[in-house]
Amino acid sequence: MIDIQNLTLKQIDEINKMNNLSKDHPYEIGRNYFVRTVTYFFTGKLISVFEYEIVFEDAAWIPETGRYSDSFKTGEHSEVEPVNGKLIIGRQAIIDCTEWDKSLPREQK
Repeated sequence: MIDIQNLTLKQIDEINKMNNLSKDHPYEIGRNYFVRTVTYFFTGKLISVFEYEIVFEDAAWIPETGRYSDSFKTGEHSEVEPVNGKLIIGRQAIIDCTEWDKSLPREQK
Protein backbone atom coordinates (compact mmCIF):
# COMPACT_ATOMS: atom_id res chain seq x y z
CA MET A 1 0.00 0.00 0.00
CA ILE A 2 1.26 3.48 -0.90
CA ASP A 3 1.42 6.15 1.78
CA ILE A 4 0.21 9.12 -0.27
CA GLN A 5 1.19 11.54 2.49
CA ASN A 6 4.87 10.86 1.79
CA LEU A 7 4.88 11.00 -2.00
CA THR A 8 7.32 13.41 -3.60
CA LEU A 9 6.23 15.78 -6.38
CA LYS A 10 8.31 13.72 -8.82
CA GLN A 11 6.47 10.54 -7.80
CA ILE A 12 3.09 12.27 -8.16
CA ASP A 13 4.10 13.51 -11.63
CA GLU A 14 5.14 9.98 -12.65
CA ILE A 15 1.82 8.53 -11.41
CA ASN A 16 -0.07 11.22 -13.34
CA LYS A 17 1.91 10.44 -16.51
CA MET A 18 1.20 6.70 -16.16
CA ASN A 19 -2.51 7.49 -15.86
CA ASN A 20 -2.51 10.15 -18.57
CA LEU A 21 -3.33 12.84 -15.99
CA SER A 22 -0.35 15.10 -16.56
CA LYS A 23 -1.39 18.65 -17.48
CA ASP A 24 1.79 19.94 -19.10
CA HIS A 25 -0.09 20.99 -22.24
CA PRO A 26 -2.65 23.62 -23.27
CA TYR A 27 -5.29 21.16 -24.51
CA GLU A 28 -8.64 20.54 -22.81
CA ILE A 29 -10.03 17.01 -22.84
CA GLY A 30 -13.60 16.90 -24.18
CA ARG A 31 -13.22 20.00 -26.38
CA ASN A 32 -13.56 20.03 -30.16
CA TYR A 33 -10.51 21.17 -32.10
CA PHE A 34 -9.48 22.12 -35.61
CA VAL A 35 -5.92 20.81 -36.02
CA ARG A 36 -3.47 21.96 -38.66
CA THR A 37 -0.57 19.53 -39.18
CA VAL A 38 2.40 19.81 -41.50
CA THR A 39 0.36 18.16 -44.27
CA TYR A 40 -3.35 18.01 -43.37
CA PHE A 41 -6.26 19.56 -41.44
CA PHE A 42 -8.39 17.57 -38.99
CA THR A 43 -11.34 18.18 -36.68
CA GLY A 44 -12.32 16.09 -33.70
CA LYS A 45 -13.19 15.82 -30.04
CA LEU A 46 -10.06 15.47 -27.91
CA ILE A 47 -10.15 12.41 -25.65
CA SER A 48 -6.49 11.89 -24.62
CA VAL A 49 -3.16 13.69 -24.58
CA PHE A 50 0.10 11.81 -24.34
CA GLU A 51 3.68 12.99 -24.46
CA TYR A 52 3.98 12.38 -28.21
CA GLU A 53 0.39 11.91 -29.40
CA ILE A 54 -3.09 13.36 -29.06
CA VAL A 55 -6.20 11.24 -29.61
CA PHE A 56 -9.56 12.32 -31.05
CA GLU A 57 -12.95 10.74 -31.59
CA ASP A 58 -15.64 11.86 -34.06
CA ALA A 59 -12.75 13.09 -36.19
CA ALA A 60 -12.57 14.07 -39.84
CA TRP A 61 -9.80 14.75 -42.31
CA ILE A 62 -10.43 18.11 -43.97
CA PRO A 63 -8.61 18.03 -47.34
CA GLU A 64 -10.01 21.44 -48.33
CA THR A 65 -11.49 24.10 -46.06
CA GLY A 66 -12.49 26.56 -48.76
CA ARG A 67 -11.83 30.08 -47.51
CA TYR A 68 -10.06 29.39 -44.20
CA SER A 69 -11.63 32.29 -42.28
CA ASP A 70 -15.09 31.51 -43.67
CA SER A 71 -14.82 27.89 -42.51
CA PHE A 72 -14.38 29.12 -38.94
CA LYS A 73 -17.34 31.48 -39.23
CA THR A 74 -19.74 28.96 -40.77
CA GLY A 75 -18.35 25.58 -39.68
CA GLU A 76 -18.47 24.45 -43.32
CA HIS A 77 -15.59 22.98 -45.34
CA SER A 78 -15.30 22.30 -49.07
CA GLU A 79 -14.26 18.68 -48.48
CA VAL A 80 -14.73 16.36 -45.50
CA GLU A 81 -13.63 12.74 -45.01
CA PRO A 82 -14.91 11.32 -41.69
CA VAL A 83 -12.53 9.09 -39.75
CA ASN A 84 -13.91 5.79 -38.45
CA GLY A 85 -12.65 5.03 -34.95
CA LYS A 86 -10.08 7.02 -33.05
CA LEU A 87 -7.65 9.40 -34.73
CA ILE A 88 -4.15 9.56 -33.26
CA ILE A 89 -1.96 12.49 -34.30
CA GLY A 90 1.73 12.82 -33.47
CA ARG A 91 2.20 16.04 -31.54
CA GLN A 92 5.42 16.79 -33.43
CA ALA A 93 3.39 17.09 -36.66
CA ILE A 94 1.03 19.74 -35.25
CA ILE A 95 1.43 23.29 -36.49
CA ASP A 96 -1.47 24.69 -34.46
CA CYS A 97 -4.79 23.75 -32.85
CA THR A 98 -7.82 25.96 -32.57
CA GLU A 99 -10.89 25.30 -30.46
CA TRP A 100 -13.75 24.43 -32.81
CA ASP A 101 -17.03 25.81 -31.48
CA LYS A 102 -19.16 24.45 -34.33
CA SER A 103 -20.58 20.97 -34.83
CA LEU A 104 -17.97 18.46 -35.89
CA PRO A 105 -18.30 17.61 -39.57
CA ARG A 106 -19.28 13.95 -39.92
CA GLU A 107 -20.78 13.81 -43.44
CA GLN A 108 -18.49 13.03 -46.35
CA LYS A 109 -18.34 15.66 -49.04
